[in-house]
Amino acid sequence: MKRPTTRSKESTHERIVDAGARAIRRFGFDGIGIADIMKLAGLTHGGFYAHFASREVMLAELVDRAGAEAVETFLRIVAAAPTGKSQQALLRAYLSQEHVKNPESGCPVASLGTDLSRQSPAIRRAATRRIKDLLSIVSRHATDREQPDADARALVTAATMIGAVVLARAVDEEALSEAVLSATRAHLVPETD
Repeated sequence: MKRPTTRSKESTHERIVDAGARAIRRFGFDGIGIADIMKLAGLTHGGFYAHFASREVMLAELVDRAGAEAVETFLRIVAAAPTGKSQQALLRAYLSQEHVKNPESGCPVASLGTDLSRQSPAIRRAATRRIKDLLSIVSRHATDREQPDADARALVTAATMIGAVVLARAVDEEALSEAVLSATRAHLVPETD
C-alpha cells in the first residue's frame, strides 16, 4: 500500500482542522466527537491518530485555528473601516445578528467561553492566546486609546461584547436577542446606532 506524501498528509490535516474549528464553534466541545469531525472532513475516524496524539491535542489546535480565523476577520473589518471608525465597525460586526446566527464562523470565545474554564490547560492556553489577540485589537482601535485607563476599558469592552453575544444566542426570541445587541452597541459606542 502506498504511503501518503507529506504534502498529502498536511493537506488532510488542514481539512480536519478547518472542519473541526467550525464544528466546535457550532456544537461545542461535548457536542461533537472525533468521528463527527473526521466525517465532516470527508474521512473515516480510523485516520485520526495519524494526525493527532489525542482528542485534547486536536481540540487545542481547533481552538487556536478558530481564534486565528476570528482575529483575521476582525482585522479585515477594522482595516476596511473609514478613518476613526474602526471601533464602531468592529462593534457593529461583532454585535450583529449575522454573528449570533452563525457561530461556526464567528468568535470562538462567544461560542465556547463558558466551557473553556473546564477544559485542559493546553486548550485554555490556546484560548488565552487568541483572547489576548482580541483584546489587543479592541485596545488598538478604541476611540479612547490615549486615556490612562484605556487598557482596562478595552477589557470591559471585550467582555461586554462577548457577554452580549452569549446572551443574544441564549434567548429564544429574536426581538430580545436584537435588543441585547442594540443596547450593547449603543452603550459601548453611542454613535453606532
